[in-house]
Amino acid sequence: MASLAGRLLGLASLASAFVSRDGTGRLPAMGWNSWNEYECNISEGVFITVARQLVDLGLKDLGYEYVNIDDCWSDKELRRDATTGELIPDAEKFPRGIVKVAEEVHSLGLKLGIYSDAGTDTCGGYAGSLGYEELDAATFSKWGIDSEGQDLKYDNCNVPPEWADEYEYIPEEPANNAPPGYDWGTSNTAKRYRVMHDALQRQNRTIQYSLCAWGHAHVERWGNSTGHSWRMWGDIFPAWKGKEKWSWGLMPIVNQASLLWNYTDFGSHNDWDMLEVGNGDLTIEENRSHFALWCALKSALIVGTPLDTLALRKPILDILSNKELIDFNQDPVYGASAMPYKWGNDRPANTSDRDHPAAFWVGTSVKGIHVFLLNTRDTAVNMRAVFAEIPPLKSGGKGYLVHDMWTGEDLGIFRKYFELEVKAHDTAALTITKADGKHPNPRWSPK
Repeated sequence: MASLAGRLLGLASLASAFVSRDGTGRLPAMGWNSWNEYECNISEGVFITVARQLVDLGLKDLGYEYVNIDDCWSDKELRRDATTGELIPDAEKFPRGIVKVAEEVHSLGLKLGIYSDAGTDTCGGYAGSLGYEELDAATFSKWGIDSEGQDLKYDNCNVPPEWADEYEYIPEEPANNAPPGYDWGTSNTAKRYRVMHDALQRQNRTIQYSLCAWGHAHVERWGNSTGHSWRMWGDIFPAWKGKEKWSWGLMPIVNQASLLWNYTDFGSHNDWDMLEVGNGDLTIEENRSHFALWCALKSALIVGTPLDTLALRKPILDILSNKELIDFNQDPVYGASAMPYKWGNDRPANTSDRDHPAAFWVGTSVKGIHVFLLNTRDTAVNMRAVFAEIPPLKSGGKGYLVHDMWTGEDLGIFRKYFELEVKAHDTAALTITKADGKHPNPRWSPK
């Protein structure tokens, strides 16, 4: 579990969470983003087709509602209108402009997302919003005519020297030269993101604000007064562990989450990056772990795999469609992330290991107490959930009913512990209630 100082810091920052008047951002966002599949090879047709596929595959009915345009949507050469200063959509990719795409997406009951950057240029070299925040916020709002909502993913590339932070914190390379007690909310990174926050707040409609700050400048300590979610790490890529260029596999990200889980609650979400479920060479078990852990962490669930072949990849569609895990992620009563209650792998609590992060997690929902058992090993192992070790439970009494969130089946009533074999790199997801099916501890929350 997190240190007392870390827990108190997380609670203090959550007290000032950024909550939109209409409830936007209260729960983790769900939807689809173009980057993992298309990168810069996007077009109007891509997003209209994806919107229809979200409906046809039943994903919309499960809560996947955002169709998010990532980088490379604007005109790289013209950049901005010479008269109005507004960003210009690429006429070849979007011949009818963004407005028409928004209208078609909204006609299906879905929401459109857009992308920009808190620097002079986006990561792909297109026009950024630094210095144009008020104008760009108004433009994005205008393009959402008749919409039910929008999302802005705001990246962190191409920051000019005058906006560099006085002190540096990068989670992948945690060199921290700040003095003790330094308020990272006063950093230039925080200021850049806050300018866009203020501009969005002045619009006549709500835009979900997703800070893609990569965990820099300890964004978890100030992000919840600025945006609805904030990226906590560098880019993800579809591998179990390790690093490729500036992208990271699943386990290094989960390791960071093991230490910083406690900054998430309603309207305030650590974002552990887009889902790679269905991508690369991830095994079915690794895909299951990825989805289960992102649901448990109350991270945004933003799909990045091709939808046109998803119906033919039933095991992947089944993972993304697991309603019990989605319900935990979207629980309307309990907003906190699951927390590690035991590290496992013969390690003490609160220690960092990018190959073997915390293995035993617990959270709560309206349905009961949930336990997630992550096998980081390369072979199947027996994993035991000892009730006396799980904070909201205690051994004895009439026992607990254990339910498998993957299969939807009850596994039986157990008094002291539940043990099962977990395949290599898989995650068991369990719901635990009293023997009569009632919630065993409705007042408990991981804080």
